[in-house]
Amino acid sequence: MDADAETDASAETDATTMGRAMTDPFPARFLERLTDAGNRMGGHPGERRAAELVASALADAGADPRELSFPITRWTRGGAELAASASGDDPGREFEAVGLPYTPAGDVRAPLVDAGRGTPEELDGVDVSGGVVLARQGSAGERHVHRMEKYGHAVAAGAAAFVLVNDAPGGLPVTGTLRFGEPGAVPAVGVSHEAGERLGRYAADGGVARLRVEAETDEASGHDVVGELGPDTEDCVVLLAHLDAHDVGEGALDNGCGLAVAVEAARLLADRDLDRRVVVAGVSGEETGLLGSRALADSLDLETVSAVVNVDGAGRARNLKAYTHGLEAVERVARETVEGAEQPLAVEARPHPYSDHWHFLRAGVPALQLHSEPPEDDGSWGPRGLPVAHTRADTLDKVDTRSVREHAGLCALLVDALAGTDLPRVDTDDLADRLREADAEAGMRAAGIWPDGW
Repeated sequence: MDADAETDASAETDATTMGRAMTDPFPARFLERLTDAGNRMGGHPGERRAAELVASALADAGADPRELSFPITRWTRGGAELAASASGDDPGREFEAVGLPYTPAGDVRAPLVDAGRGTPEELDGVDVSGGVVLARQGSAGERHVHRMEKYGHAVAAGAAAFVLVNDAPGGLPVTGTLRFGEPGAVPAVGVSHEAGERLGRYAADGGVARLRVEAETDEASGHDVVGELGPDTEDCVVLLAHLDAHDVGEGALDNGCGLAVAVEAARLLADRDLDRRVVVAGVSGEETGLLGSRALADSLDLETVSAVVNVDGAGRARNLKAYTHGLEAVERVARETVEGAEQPLAVEARPHPYSDHWHFLRAGVPALQLHSEPPEDDGSWGPRGLPVAHTRADTLDKVDTRSVREHAGLCALLVDALAGTDLPRVDTDDLADRLREADAEAGMRAAGIWPDGW
């Protein structure tokens, strides 16, 4: 076959894959069953039901799924109460609050301290010792500041309790884990944007707060599901997505959409002529510390993993977004593949350590995370997109299955393209330097995820 004919055949195959993706009813049915599974936090019954759904889908795709169990510290939510006032009197006004995963139980009465975004600089500017520290979600300038960093810095500064404030209006208390797989040191809750605004005013007036949190931890098991597609080659591409979710909502967007994208991509890849073996995995424990992806990475010979595609956030909005971690070869494949399918692609090049590709990337495996980016004129992104993740509003009605289907098709094309590409290994010394240049080291140390030896 000459070059032009080969190009035409490849384009026809890609068009067939995209056409199948856009007409397949599977993603919608899968998401309905997934969001009906119940509490999908690691070690809870809904997580096991989600793993069974993934196993069934991979079996249908011919991926011969197996279960990979791993020990976890399971966190179980209890009640949470927060009351505050603008004076030194006993707190009187009550606020809706939710415990943040891995919060310990506790009962604290202490002054309110407003630490802004909770950056080290802002914490240095106020006396947080013995206080109930307020920290808003989001970044400081261009640097991403993860909640675990905010919590870690507040604890190190002597905080008695921690309150995370949702950045997005809508009356939704926000959740999110405090530590990677282990209990935190002081009680912590999430509140809504509106509650945070009032609490901030109380803090400015010398207010006090009373925080009561109930929570339990015990030893349990998490469950990954792993299958394989394609030829029996020694090296492989890993395609993964996390199946767990926070228990306050249904986890439809985070990461139900991403999981549906990955599973549907596996179904599509089963009919493609792959150059390398593809390991497909639904992993658990992402929301509580990237635990399932660590178990998966530990089970593989990472020297034989040529690339990892982590689907965390794809399918949530109209356009695809790629985190390429500054890897030029990965970005080139992503752009050529997605733009070759005449679809837009947003690219974020800065290294991003807070998702399931991290255990692979830190070991030198080229990594790509697939997320979503709304069109610039899409006014629905605020209340219907990212801000409802990690809240009780993360429910099935927010899902646009058209985006899920399209991203699944593009994901399949990307995995196939990466399977046919010899990518250079990641220089981990260079990766560490780029994280330092991005001012990420202090935050990763506060969160407990800076690798030993770096």
